[in-house]
Amino acid sequence: MGFLKTLLIILLVYFLLRIIWRLLAPRLFQYAVKKTEDRFKEAFERANTNQQSTNTRAKDIDSKTAQNQYKKPKEQVGEYIDFEEIE
Repeated sequence: MGFLKTLLIILLVYFLLRIIWRLLAPRLFQYAVKKTEDRFKEAFERANTNQQSTNTRAKDIDSKTAQNQYKKPKEQVGEYIDFEEIE
């Protein structure tokens, strides 16, 4: 009789836990998804603000160095050689 009573209690606890899990699992998953979404939004906003500040600094640097960097050379390098075709 003690074995049947123990088995019945184990089965009852198992089915109660399944019912509770079915009620709580969607809410737990929804909470986890919401937290993950919030973390991604924060990371995106942080990266976006860092990129904007980097872009403004890069534009300042580019405008200063672009004038010096892209000047045409005044000297011609090498000489022109005219080749003739031989038949």
